Amino acid sequence: MVGDILLHTPVEEAAKDDAGNYNFDFIFEDTKKDIASADIAIVNQEVIIGGEELGVSGYPAFNAPTEIGDALVKAGFDVVCHGTNHALDKGKKGILNTLDYWEENHPEITILGINDSKEDQENITIIEQDGIKIALLNYTYGTNGISLPKGMPYAVDMLDKDKVISDLKYAEENADFTIVCPHWGTEYELGTDSSQKKWAKIFREYGADLVIGTHPHVIEPIEMMEDDSPGYSNNHGNGDMLVYYSLGNFVNWTSGKGKGVANRMVGGMAQISIGLDKNGEVVIKDYGVEALVCHVKSGDRNIRVCPLSSYSETMGLENEIRKQDSTFSTQYCIDLVNSIWKKLWR
Repeated sequence: MVGDILLHTPVEEAAKDDAGNYNFDFIFEDTKKDIASADIAIVNQEVIIGGEELGVSGYPAFNAPTEIGDALVKAGFDVVCHGTNHALDKGKKGILNTLDYWEENHPEITILGINDSKEDQENITIIEQDGIKIALLNYTYGTNGISLPKGMPYAVDMLDKDKVISDLKYAEENADFTIVCPHWGTEYELGTDSSQKKWAKIFREYGADLVIGTHPHVIEPIEMMEDDSPGYSNNHGNGDMLVYYSLGNFVNWTSGKGKGVANRMVGGMAQISIGLDKNGEVVIKDYGVEALVCHVKSGDRNIRVCPLSSYSETMGLENEIRKQDSTFSTQYCIDLVNSIWKKLWR
């Protein structure tokens, strides 16, 4: 899984040609091999895909052209999370346009976090890979103060305790492994907050196996929560739960200026292997994270996401985010990742 795809205006402008056509494929050129090679590849599509009908827009009320969806599919993503604080930026029409786009153009893609009916919201997504049933859940803490559309209280999956617990119980009874993708936390904070800790405890108590978070727009710690309390057990025979508190931004070109903006250009690709243990239970066999950098330069198709492992010092000096935060450099990115992810990153 990768983090937030934030289509700020400069990103959208870089994808638009002289004839007014959009193409976002260039963003994924350096990462699509890893994305496509995964059995299940998940992305957090931060902004709604309402299409040009609703007016393409950046911050603060985002709306993306449908071509971003085409690019996600070409890059190899299988699951798209839409449960974010920007889900209602274009209201009811934004939700319906997004769901119609996916159903009509890429019905094979699994969409999480938004719904066009109560039945859709109540239907817990379970996919099967190599004989393992995996439940996928996506929720957001809020929608920037925008109320759910009249007559559509089911439009966006919210972090509602009763609903979350009900979903987790269903997943425990019907799947072998449960992944929760919460949109949570505090923007630009490199550490976890009390709300994330509260929700992580709930997820774990009701059987989640893996949590991969988004929203803070910067990277946050990775924790394997191991439980040694007597008698604690979930349906998989242990109380362990792996948490990626935030994968940061996958792509963005923030308008922010000053110290800390450099942090927003660093993200991660969570890489987890699951399989059967000697007792036939589904467990996490291996995990880590590939550190990424969003490289931005003026001009057509001049924005891309690069692995930090191959991000040269020269590229760091060329990244135009330096005009907004002069502390940005390749070494800055390395130091940041070392401080948050230590030996886990690749």
